[in-house]
Amino acid sequence: MTAKTLQRRSRLLAAASLTAAAALTLSACGFSTESGSASGSDSDGSGEAPRTVKTAMGDVKVPAAPQRVVVLDTAELDSVLTLGVKPVGATHADVDSGFLNYLPKDQVTGITDVGQMMTPNLEAIAGLKPDLILTSKIRHGDKYAELSKIAPTVMTENTGYPWKENFQVHAEALNKKAEAKMVTDDYARHVADVTKALGGKEKAGATEVSMVRFVEGADIRIYGKKNYIATILADVGLGRPAITDQAKDGFSYDVSPEKIDLADADAVFHSTYGDPKKAKETQTTGGGLWKKMDAVKNGKVFAVDDQLWIQGIGYTAADKILGELQTNLTK
Repeated sequence: MTAKTLQRRSRLLAAASLTAAAALTLSACGFSTESGSASGSDSDGSGEAPRTVKTAMGDVKVPAAPQRVVVLDTAELDSVLTLGVKPVGATHADVDSGFLNYLPKDQVTGITDVGQMMTPNLEAIAGLKPDLILTSKIRHGDKYAELSKIAPTVMTENTGYPWKENFQVHAEALNKKAEAKMVTDDYARHVADVTKALGGKEKAGATEVSMVRFVEGADIRIYGKKNYIATILADVGLGRPAITDQAKDGFSYDVSPEKIDLADADAVFHSTYGDPKKAKETQTTGGGLWKKMDAVKNGKVFAVDDQLWIQGIGYTAADKILGELQTNLTK
């Protein structure tokens, strides 16, 4: 993360702290800051009426200034932390560290774990008395009715590829649109800096990059052009190998170790989900086809953190990915 980005993020956190302090002051004066139902109340303690947010499940009334937010997926956790909001609760990813390891420890310390991402503990969520829940329809659409009884629940349609649009929905729900503009402007500046460091748009476009993911219990994924990481590569202006056009639904073209050479490109980034042996990473990267790839012979193969590059899905993750792209591709 660049020094300028750190400074701007610090200002976001400072602004969030002022908002929280103001809410506490209002609470001390006898105003409530909690809302217990999806319909909201006349005021959330800020003196302002609830706002209406358009979601995948229709219009939802949310507090003017949510104070007790629960997030149920990694993208939503990245969004709220990026916007300077510390949620009271979050689900954990299927990793040893619980919350993804690229997130600053001081930002996730104190967040209550409300269960595994796909099976959140509704009782634990209710116990936190949230005034806003953030997730997506693809993850928890089947639990919408139950979640809405606990607190106003804002769902985007999907996750991953539409992460930028989803971030704006999250910002609207949190009443953080000004902060969101600062974040997206920072991202655009960082993208421009990386493209320049790679030699400009033309040179970046002539550099084909593959993203490979080894997944325990599944085939090897050569990522296409409709997923989170693909949008970052496209923003920088990097080229993609022809095989990406054959990706199913634009997401990934899945192969066995015997076809890994289809992933060859000017540079190959790869990550692993699960045990490297069970995910066929050890077998594949030790095999002849892998070693014969041009990217391997040219020293342009880079192992990256799956939690950051694939699972994070947000602007804080993207900022770190941009830094790693620049570092590796300019070696």
